[in-house]
Amino acid sequence: MTSIAVIGPGAVGGTLAAWLAQKPEHAVTVCVRTPFEALAVETPEGPITATPRVAVSPEGLTPVDWVLVTTKTYDTDATWAWLDALVGPQTRVAVLRNGVEHTAPFADRIAAERLVPAVVDIPAERSAPGRMLQRRNGWIKVPAGAAGEAFAGLFAHTPIALEVVDDFTTEAWKKLALNCAGAVNALVLKPAGIAHDDGAAQVMRSLVRECVAVGRAEGADLSDDLADQVIAGYRAADPGSINSLHADRAAGRPMELDARNGVIVRRGAFHGIATPANAMVVALLNAATL
Repeated sequence: MTSIAVIGPGAVGGTLAAWLAQKPEHAVTVCVRTPFEALAVETPEGPITATPRVAVSPEGLTPVDWVLVTTKTYDTDATWAWLDALVGPQTRVAVLRNGVEHTAPFADRIAAERLVPAVVDIPAERSAPGRMLQRRNGWIKVPAGAAGEAFAGLFAHTPIALEVVDDFTTEAWKKLALNCAGAVNALVLKPAGIAHDDGAAQVMRSLVRECVAVGRAEGADLSDDLADQVIAGYRAADPGSINSLHADRAAGRPMELDARNGVIVRRGAFHGIATPANAMVVALLNAATL
């Protein structure tokens, strides 16, 4: 039996928890603020349900084999009490988040060989606690090594594509290129179909091109046509799909703006690279929440 705890079962975390729980050999615990009786996910393969253990407090929890941190980046502080209870000498911790700074907040608490950063592309939306719509099977990429291979094995029974990669830096910045363009959706509060508008698409390209420039300075191997690839992906997606930045702004929740666009501005300044498009959307979205 493999024990797994998922901290923050939102749209992606809840979807992953439900898939993990489909394997009888997995003992899954979800760590939540708002309890629910079961997980129910509409997936491309059909509906799946699961009844994991639901914990609303770290009290009484003991170390597990795996912890999956799927909280938003601005909720890092909320994970500490859970990690104190769930992490033992052999526990591995996978960090499935947006951005390129996955392990930085945890480096002082978890040994490097037991930390697994993961890049995730699983379009999913949560309608209520424990209720998710998974629009595509999607994929997860993790760094090569023993911990990455072990993490990939957790999902071998699922249709989610798990890839162990030698160049994780490049994969993380490629995903950031996709995510940073989504700031346009959050700014105008329009779903993926807005990319069919040429003006909006051009702004998205500007965001991505800045991401490419900064990512290359950070050591990522990014193609010259990545901006066009990102736009093509948005245009091929369900026009009604909503990214998490858009969903959070629409619901009046905090946004992962720093992890998705602010980091491009910060790292760009470090390298002396101008990032006016990303700086502009960060300023406008911050102003919109005042």
